[in-house]
Amino acid sequence: MTRRPFLRNAVLVAGAALIASLAAAQGFPGKPITLIVPNPPGGLVDTSARIVGDSLAKVLGQSVVVDNRGGGSGNVAYSHVARSPADGYTLLTSYSAYHVGNPSLTPKLPWAQKDFTPIALVTVATNVIAAHPSVPANTLQEFIAHLKKNPGKLSYASQGNGSVSHIGTEMFKMQTGTSMVHIPYKGSGDAIRDVLSGQVQVFMTTPPSVMGHVNSGKLKAFAVTGARRHPNLPNVPTTAEAGLKGFELESWVAIFAPAGTPPDVVQKLSAGIKQALESPEAKQRADGAGIEIRYLPPAQLDAMVKSETAFWARTIKAAGITAD
Repeated sequence: MTRRPFLRNAVLVAGAALIASLAAAQGFPGKPITLIVPNPPGGLVDTSARIVGDSLAKVLGQSVVVDNRGGGSGNVAYSHVARSPADGYTLLTSYSAYHVGNPSLTPKLPWAQKDFTPIALVTVATNVIAAHPSVPANTLQEFIAHLKKNPGKLSYASQGNGSVSHIGTEMFKMQTGTSMVHIPYKGSGDAIRDVLSGQVQVFMTTPPSVMGHVNSGKLKAFAVTGARRHPNLPNVPTTAEAGLKGFELESWVAIFAPAGTPPDVVQKLSAGIKQALESPEAKQRADGAGIEIRYLPPAQLDAMVKSETAFWARTIKAAGITAD
């Protein structure tokens, strides 16, 4: 006797939720949107957020604010967004190393991938295998040969334990059968300083950190780790061109919303970001920063995250990488 009223009430509740979702999307955005960045100002993630934010504000006709919340290997920012209202007004500017690496690196992670709804992939950056001029090699093959003759004699910098530069260099070591000592830093700034001084000899990182120093001759670049040469480093071969086939490493930046964000809001944000990234201004700024605009919609971004999470988990386990 009580089933029909229960079902009727359930339908009414679902219908009301759908109407509220549609109404929210139609009026969205009605106030400024905040992009939470898990890194300090400067660098790939922050630069990507500002390129997207400035152009998206013009597309949506609403302010987009960049809020840098570094710390805890990204966990401060990720936790904040995971706890934020799922209304599309607080978004995460996610970094590949944190998003697909931290789940395998941190046993008691204060957030989970299921806490976020994918919006759009926005930028990618290849990495550069760079070294101090004192390293006696001028090509990638000469560099690998030198490492094999001198196991453990050279050291490499990373932006921290579990960072792309750390995991990527460990992948390089495993594939080439070489050995280097890992020196972790808290970000690119301190790392590049010691590589420039020769205190640490090698650094695998994104182009914005090293391309000026490579072009001025202060550092050597043996290869870029993408499928194509970098436009700001046209004379530097890819790893495949340099004889190391099958080794590619890209860092990416994507936008996520808290789980439960209405689908219509997600679609409106994703479409707005796509339009923003297609603007000449966004492309010009990305080119100047040495990063590549690459849009993916929510479903494709979700599939990429799942694939890369599995790959990184295998790599982290094989290399014995820990967050500490």
